[in-house]
Amino acid sequence: MKLHRNFLILIISITAMSVAQGAGMKPERAERGMVVSVHELASEAGVEMMKAGGNAIDAAVATGFALAVVYPTAGNIGGGGFMLIRMDSGETHFLDFREKAPGKASATMYQDSKGNVIPGLSRLGYLASGVPGSVKGLVHAQKQFGKLTLKQAMAPAIRLAREGYPLKWADARSMSADTGLARFPDSKRIFQNNGKGWKQGDVFKQPELARTLERIVASPDDFYTGKMARELAEFMQEGGGLITLDDLRNYEVIDRRPVRGTYRGHQIISAPPPSSGGIALIQTLNILEGFDLSKAGFGSAEAIHLVTEAYRRAFYDRAQFLGDPEFSELPVLELADKKYAIEWRKSVNPQKASASARLERPEVSAALKRYVAEHPVFAPGKEPMETTHYSVVDEAGNAVAVTTTLNGGFGSKVTAGSLGFLMNNEMDDFTSKAGVPNMFGLIQGDENAIGPNKRPLSAMTPTIVLKDGKLWLVLGSPGGPTIITTVANILINVVDFNLDIQQAVNAPRFHHQWIPDQLRMERDRFSPDTINLLQSRGHEVVFGLGGDGECIQIDLETGLRLGASDGRNEMGRAVGY
Repeated sequence: MKLHRNFLILIISITAMSVAQGAGMKPERAERGMVVSVHELASEAGVEMMKAGGNAIDAAVATGFALAVVYPTAGNIGGGGFMLIRMDSGETHFLDFREKAPGKASATMYQDSKGNVIPGLSRLGYLASGVPGSVKGLVHAQKQFGKLTLKQAMAPAIRLAREGYPLKWADARSMSADTGLARFPDSKRIFQNNGKGWKQGDVFKQPELARTLERIVASPDDFYTGKMARELAEFMQEGGGLITLDDLRNYEVIDRRPVRGTYRGHQIISAPPPSSGGIALIQTLNILEGFDLSKAGFGSAEAIHLVTEAYRRAFYDRAQFLGDPEFSELPVLELADKKYAIEWRKSVNPQKASASARLERPEVSAALKRYVAEHPVFAPGKEPMETTHYSVVDEAGNAVAVTTTLNGGFGSKVTAGSLGFLMNNEMDDFTSKAGVPNMFGLIQGDENAIGPNKRPLSAMTPTIVLKDGKLWLVLGSPGGPTIITTVANILINVVDFNLDIQQAVNAPRFHHQWIPDQLRMERDRFSPDTINLLQSRGHEVVFGLGGDGECIQIDLETGLRLGASDGRNEMGRAVGY
């Protein structure tokens, strides 16, 4: 029996390894610098900065503004995000330019008179938008840590917006097919070619956005305190939104301390609250440290089961404890503590799936308990590509991991009039009502309730990993709550299964977020035997999973930068020099 089991694991592992290798795809190699993003033109913009004498931060700023032009589904100046910086000296910074709730926001603003959440109100239209932070965040990063001027860093984005770029099939299809964009005149005019739609090869020009970017270069503060701020505030209020000039004037970038942990001797540097990503990642890895995943085998049902059980417990705690650290005392140190992970690990049955509804922690609120009891198999919709991540490493060894978002694809679908950019629908990341899931099916607690000037809880997980004290990995992905598990999947693939970064990014993915109590797996990426074994352990397996890893690995022997753009997309590319 033991021989048969080991043979089965070997066969499954060989099959999964073959899939992971992505039909022979290899990481892009470069000696000096590397940028990896979801769009080749944005990656090229970043490399252009490094060739001009800039550092990784200059490259990251150029890439970010370029994505606002060439990837409007998620790249943005009307949204927000996080930038994790590690200088070659070892100095680290986590720039929080996450969107904020307007000053007039309230905990029940998306509920009707009976206390029921009004479907779609936090996702579509003017009321769905938080105060954008991307412009201030990118400008702050360039000013504080870059070597070039803002004009140099923004030049590629302005050029792409004014001169245009040829649309790829995926670009044309996503803009033309989005029914939400058609509901707003400026969005329909700009992004849907006045309702005529786009086709592959069409040159997409955005003169209004080009002018807005030029105005930012001339006076960055104008976006938050000047004429442009007044234009944006008036436009949003005319449409029924809450954002005011005071909201924009009072917006601040926060330089936070990253969360840190270790996994099998490697140092993990990741996102602190208001992102749940870093804590959930470290908590997951702490739980898994007590299991021999390498022995279980890459792609085996045993390894997937153990990782899934760790995900289940990390997301359980996420729902209860995490929110904006400016408004709540969060148990960050407790959740990231290895002793705490040991207690969680004791509850994992290596042979049987836990029942999410029966996980025990006395601190769980009554609302969450009620929801689990009443909705044990709630199924969220397909994960949208609402967020984007990019990774940068320069010749000196400075590293930047950036994840930015509009939240849903094309955000709120509202284009800010003559300014030419889309606004976010980030307010859906708050808890509209305790126990009621957001668009990703996530259950969130009272710590993440809507409140004036609060930043909503995020799953974004820009992460840097050190090996023997040296820069080794720069990781991140979009995908709502699957961001956390995608980053964990990639990291585990490299550390436990010795895959190179391209293999790790391309490898089959799986996800569990506590509620719904379902193990989500990529369709047609796992063997039937593996799926059957997982089901026999008690997992409800469902299919449909995305993500977009844009990552870098450093070869510590040669110093080569190894860039991996996800094989699941047709537009991304690692560009080095």
